[in-house]
Amino acid sequence: MIALGVVVLAIWLVLIFARGKFWACLDTDFAPKPQLTTWPAVVAVVPARDEAELIAQSMGGLLAQDYPGDFRIVLVDDQSSDGTAEIARALGNDRLRVLDGSAPPEGWTGKLWAMAQGVRYTRENFSAKYILFTDADIFHEPDNLRMLVARAEADAIGLTSLMALLRCQSFAEKLLVPAFVYFFQMLYPFRWARDSRRRTGAAAGGCMLVRPDLLATAGGIESLRGALIDDCALAARMKTVGPVWLGLTRRVKSLRPYPRIGDIGRMISRSAYAQLGFSPWRLAGAMAGLVATFVLPVILALRAPGVAGLLGALAFGLMIASFMPINRFYGLSRARAALLPGIAAIYMVYTLRSALDFYRGRGGMWKGRAQAQRGAQEAGEA
Repeated sequence: MIALGVVVLAIWLVLIFARGKFWACLDTDFAPKPQLTTWPAVVAVVPARDEAELIAQSMGGLLAQDYPGDFRIVLVDDQSSDGTAEIARALGNDRLRVLDGSAPPEGWTGKLWAMAQGVRYTRENFSAKYILFTDADIFHEPDNLRMLVARAEADAIGLTSLMALLRCQSFAEKLLVPAFVYFFQMLYPFRWARDSRRRTGAAAGGCMLVRPDLLATAGGIESLRGALIDDCALAARMKTVGPVWLGLTRRVKSLRPYPRIGDIGRMISRSAYAQLGFSPWRLAGAMAGLVATFVLPVILALRAPGVAGLLGALAFGLMIASFMPINRFYGLSRARAALLPGIAAIYMVYTLRSALDFYRGRGGMWKGRAQAQRGAQEAGEA
């Protein structure tokens, strides 16, 4: 029991002090950047599939950007069946181009194929220094593009990304959404992502400002064609040719609601097994690691006598402390941090569900497409 206590405490000491302070939420876009005298041209590329309910609001945010330079928007309709393209065209703005996308070729995921079509159209029709990749369910505050470009120009960054503020209103969202960001930061510490000495590459797909010349040097969207976790795959590529920056923000917000736990569960299941490289051995290791990290400290603290119980309690205390900042960032009580072991158990269930969906041929399900098999094929070829 004492040996177990030593192990779980060591795990949390490493996470707290040797993993880029991922838990502290220190990497944000809140610091003002210097204003520019000239503002480079930017084109936003927006892949969209069946987003009729949100497209007017998300496009409205982009069209309202107070960007001083030339700014255009290319929306690539990924074969929507709900009138997404028609709603976008009805906005009647000359800066917005709506393309009718084609079906993804063999080996491509739908989103990446739509992005590739948008990049090609941008290259053929505009002269832009930056491309803003964003999703059709994302709202940008009016000053966001200006702040993004100012940061990218000031620090010569090839990929500047912001983690969108997810909706946190329903019971399910308040329970699971802060943990989604927390676990993402644990897997991809933001400070490691921007450290040129480390291999970690990370970005958040809802908001990625990219230099297309460096993107082409890195192999283009084509080099990622089957990736399910496309944002981090893109960041890893971009980091080979230039600096990458990723931070938290309140300027970029997700419009997509998750009213029930199952809704968030499907979001987790869509990419969890891909994160593990579609490997049953890594899945088993991940389950063991989650139990040791989030479950054993509680069991030891409540049930083990003497030194073992004390070690478990110390690990549990570090766990709670590490989860407080992201709850505070989302405007929630820090007392919710004590729920992290139970929340981790829910994530374990949906990670297992992700693997089960994959073996049933329904992995990576999104808008009627099961895309995990394509990702697994690409991973195998790599």
